Formats: sequence, C-alpha cells, structure tokens
Amino acid sequence: MLLNEIIEIVREASHIMTDRAFTVREKHGLEDLVTSSDVAVQEFLCSRLSALLPGSGFLCEEEDVKALDSRYVWIIDPIDGTMNFARHIPECAICVALEVDGVMESAVVYNPFRDELFTAERGRGAFLNGSPIHVSQRPLEDAVFECALCNYRKEFEPQCSAVISEMFHRVNDIRRFGSCALEMCYIAMGRFELHFEMRVQPWDIAAAGLILREAGGCICSLHGSVHTYRRPELICCANSPENLSALSAVVSRHIPEIPYTD
Repeated sequence: MLLNEIIEIVREASHIMTDRAFTVREKHGLEDLVTSSDVAVQEFLCSRLSALLPGSGFLCEEEDVKALDSRYVWIIDPIDGTMNFARHIPECAICVALEVDGVMESAVVYNPFRDELFTAERGRGAFLNGSPIHVSQRPLEDAVFECALCNYRKEFEPQCSAVISEMFHRVNDIRRFGSCALEMCYIAMGRFELHFEMRVQPWDIAAAGLILREAGGCICSLHGSVHTYRRPELICCANSPENLSALSAVVSRHIPEIPYTD
C-alpha cells in the first residue's frame, strides 16, 4: 500500500529532526529561517520518494525545488514550523502530499516530538495514529479560531488584525501555533474549528488540506474560491460549511482582493 510506504519514509526522515544537531540561517530576514535539518530532511525525502515513484515531480520549500512536468508530483514541506523547531518548540511537522494528475491523493503530516501522525487518502477518510478522526460539530460562538498575522509580509498586518479582531468577538477564543499544517490538522481532529491565514505556500497546506477535507472539514480561498497548489494563497478553513461561510464573509469584507502576486 503506497500510503504505508510514504509513512515509513516520513518516519525515517523524522530522525533527522530529532537526533541531529542543526544550524540556523536566515533566508529573507529574521522571520524566515531555514535550518540544516530542513535541507537534510528534504534531500532525504526527495531521494526516497523519487525511488518510490520513479520519474515523479517535486514542489518543495527549500532550495527552490520545482519539477512539475509529471503526472505524479510530491509536495513537501520538510519542516513546517521552522521557527518553532529552531527554538525547540514542539509544534512542527514533516508534510508530504502526493498529487496525481492534478488531484491530491495521499497525505502525511507528522510531528515526531508529539508522535502525532496524521494521514489521509482521497475518499478513504483521515486518521491520527491509525484511528479515524473527524471535525467537531461546534457552532461559531463556541469555535476556537486559529489565525496568523502574515509574519513574512508585515505590511499586511492591518488587514489581518481587522479580521482577527472581528472574529474574536464572534467566537469563543483564538490561538496561534506557528505551523499552518498542524493547525489545519487540529481542526481535522476536532481540537479547533476555524483557521485563517493571509498568505500560505502550497507546501504548507497540500497535505493538511487533504487531511482536513477527508475529516469532514472545508477550505476555500478569498470570496469562497477554490485554492490552488501552485502559488501563495489566502486560506479559510472550518469544521462546517456554515462556519466557513461566516469566516469567509469577514475575510472578504476586510480583504476585498489579494494584495500580492507572489
């Protein structure tokens, strides 16, 4: 079974995160870091996954790895939550998604520090450590809202803050963990209900997006549009269509159009 082989490879890659010392450098400033472990994990995953499906393509975060001219494309974030990882905060994960003919088919998100392995295959449900998971049934007023302030593009803080401020008065509480993939998986397993982020990359959401949908959740981009996996996206996620509609309406009111092109 292909998913089991992906899981085995991801678990092997996790030892690079947990067993090795690492160095840290800036990519585009203090907010955007890369560690030697990010690079080593990605190199390991690309090597092992390309052997699993010879001729497959890749879309990866580090070192600008983009090879998309294949019916099979691996979308990889070697460590989602690098800032957390660099500071020894255990909210970070390896993310691997397999896209086949433009459709997301398999997904793994693994946090080795908590030993939480989220998995999904299209049409077969979502799982945490092998047990089925599902979104909660909590309404908006009892929802916990996960959010971010677009740390890499701080000029967009006013729009993000406006969304967060309005939503804070309509939900139960708010949270921020520093890993978009894990935050989406936490909605999938029923810990939380809503997530908004102004600008995320394909590798941040490809695996977690399939897991969330297979757990009964829903995702959209601005004005309810379908998000893609080829460019930075604004995303809204929720445990129900009603909660997604409420969040999307608030976001669209404060952000009527995407203010970036890359």
